[in-house]
Amino acid sequence: MSPLVKTASTPTGGGARAGTSESRRESPAAAGSVRPKKGYVPGARKIVDRELPAFSRQLAAMLSAGMPIVTSLDTLAEQANSPNMRGLILELKESIEAGRSLSEAVARFPSVFNDLYVNMVRGGEASGMLPETISRLASLLEDSAKLRRKVKSAMTYPIIVLSIALIITVGLITFIVPVFAGMYKEFGSELPGPTQFLVNLSQSFRRWGPYALVFLILGIFLFKRWKATPAGGYAVDRILIHMPLFGPLILKVAVARFARVFSQLIKSGVPIMEALQIVSGAAGNKVIEKAILTGRNFVERGETLSAGLAEEPLLPKMLVRMLAAGEKTGKMDEMMESLAGFYEDEINAAIAGLTSMIEPLLMVFLGVVVGGIMVCMFLPIFRMAEAIKM
Repeated sequence: MSPLVKTASTPTGGGARAGTSESRRESPAAAGSVRPKKGYVPGARKIVDRELPAFSRQLAAMLSAGMPIVTSLDTLAEQANSPNMRGLILELKESIEAGRSLSEAVARFPSVFNDLYVNMVRGGEASGMLPETISRLASLLEDSAKLRRKVKSAMTYPIIVLSIALIITVGLITFIVPVFAGMYKEFGSELPGPTQFLVNLSQSFRRWGPYALVFLILGIFLFKRWKATPAGGYAVDRILIHMPLFGPLILKVAVARFARVFSQLIKSGVPIMEALQIVSGAAGNKVIEKAILTGRNFVERGETLSAGLAEEPLLPKMLVRMLAAGEKTGKMDEMMESLAGFYEDEINAAIAGLTSMIEPLLMVFLGVVVGGIMVCMFLPIFRMAEAIKM
């Protein structure tokens, strides 16, 4: 191991172990911190999404500058914005002071540091390239967060518009249509077909709506339970990939994530079998996960990974061919990094195109639904006005 990993008392660098009496003194950062209990970290989701990339980037910079790891963690704890993050960093510091390596320390908190993080740190310690490895982790976390935000923003707009359309439609059918229905009933004349259909729909909705809501909630609960099973999760992810418009985007996101994570794991010195096991869970799609595990079985039998991934017809041919080229040239990490960059550019272009296409479609949909209801309700009045003119 390099001096960066071995000890925190060397004058040249930070390491993953420390035991000096000076480093054990209580830090001012301990005040106002929230300590994790038995591996549970309060606010873990927020830490992973917002604070872990910055923490990794700053830790890598400090280790690269030659700071001991305990001093680096103490400094990061002092400048942490949230009590939860401060408490977590102090726990890492105390674990290292107790004689654990950094990979052992972070492995104690799986809700924040997943298998990918732990194994990359372990690989960095083994290769003597811990600062570089943590810097790669920071880049990976930042890229993943950026990609997640882009996809989420692309999905948020149509969901909001559809939700507004649903709320307006339910409000009109529940409260406005019955008022018009009562008024037309006093006239005693026969209603036009579209208006009568809307009145019948309103009556059925008011009568059966509460029961339908209960069944809907029950159906969502059962669907989530089924989706949590291996068969259910695989079926849902396969359906999502075949969806029009969004399906190709979902597939590209999963492939880009696989290529990026796999590249970083190989660069960090993680063995390929272990890397494939880790990246299968990091792809975020059960179809891709199954294909990767199939490829892992091929590698275990002495065959190539590209031959195993070729068994899944949904995977892009470019992924299989670039992987095969990387296997032949011994530059699999470079090929995967290049592929990840290509698909991330494709995702950005797809999101921009999808957003520009969905916006007018949603406006038309909203206008047709709300406008259609209003036209149906005023249709008898229009007919009465025509009859008076005649």
